Amino acid sequence: MAQKEQRGLILQPGAIGDSILTLPLAEHMKESAGLGGVDMIGHTEYIGIFPGRTCVDGVASIDSMGLHKLFVDKDCFDLPDGAPLISSFVNYAWIATFLGEPGGNFEQNLIFTVNCCRSAEVMTLSMKPPADYCEHLTRFYTEQFTNQSGQCFEPQVCQICSDRQLIKPTSADMLTGRRLLAEAGLEQGQCVVIIQPGSGGVKKCWHLDNFLCVADWLRSAGIGVVFLLGPAEQERLGSDAMSQISDAGPCLTNLSLAEVVGLLSSADGFVGNDSGISHLAGALGLKTVAVFGPTDPSVYGPVGPSVVIVRYAQDDFSKRGVERVQEEVLEALLR
Repeated sequence: MAQKEQRGLILQPGAIGDSILTLPLAEHMKESAGLGGVDMIGHTEYIGIFPGRTCVDGVASIDSMGLHKLFVDKDCFDLPDGAPLISSFVNYAWIATFLGEPGGNFEQNLIFTVNCCRSAEVMTLSMKPPADYCEHLTRFYTEQFTNQSGQCFEPQVCQICSDRQLIKPTSADMLTGRRLLAEAGLEQGQCVVIIQPGSGGVKKCWHLDNFLCVADWLRSAGIGVVFLLGPAEQERLGSDAMSQISDAGPCLTNLSLAEVVGLLSSADGFVGNDSGISHLAGALGLKTVAVFGPTDPSVYGPVGPSVVIVRYAQDDFSKRGVERVQEEVLEALLR
């Protein structure tokens, strides 16, 4: 019982994709260490959707914590009694941080701060695996935690759960999604595929003409298509491309991440690049086709029960050529 009262904490400064790929670590911490809960500190615009939908029980904003103070030289670091940073960690017996370096100032100052109020285990994890690492990133995270914990946990096989949802939408999410689809002109009960042609990196973006061809092909098969774009994609694509997208199908823009969760939870399929939204679609259990080019999907691919990866050689990635993706989309939708 005492162990179940202990809580864990993850410091994750990454974007939506990074945060989603940390969910198996949170689950592993909770189960293997027998914790009563796991919280996450990060950018709330990305992790704010986690409580109530994932194994993460609570979140806090990384920008409101004053964590920058922990980067000073450890020999100069000092905290007055009752400093807010001390109380921030009072509830945690296990802390995994992706901030700082092992043995560095941040880690040493964090350990000092945490131990001002209670004894706790602090582990600094690397965000990126070594160049020769060939397993999935989620396994790399859980392996680091297990190796650094020094705990004799109950024997178990640390498997990445790619056969089930990491994020479960609420009934309110599904109502939101149905509303958004209706506003986009889609009929209730119609098969709908969401296409998101953007990504955080330009080099990860498949040629827009290919997405437009996929949209045409889907519509010719009687499948509804909705394009999803964020502010970065709108700015990057320009007015001509935006006009092409609008001609190809209804386009939803500037949705909050919670609204995107609702939209995806009400759709039948998703097609996108190596992007945070592709990770979100996969984690929601949506039939997801993710098109990869320069990055290795065996390490960085979306995790979920219905994820299909189509990888192109980097030299061909930005060119036209949609046949393989069309086949994969059709197969995914018919499974």
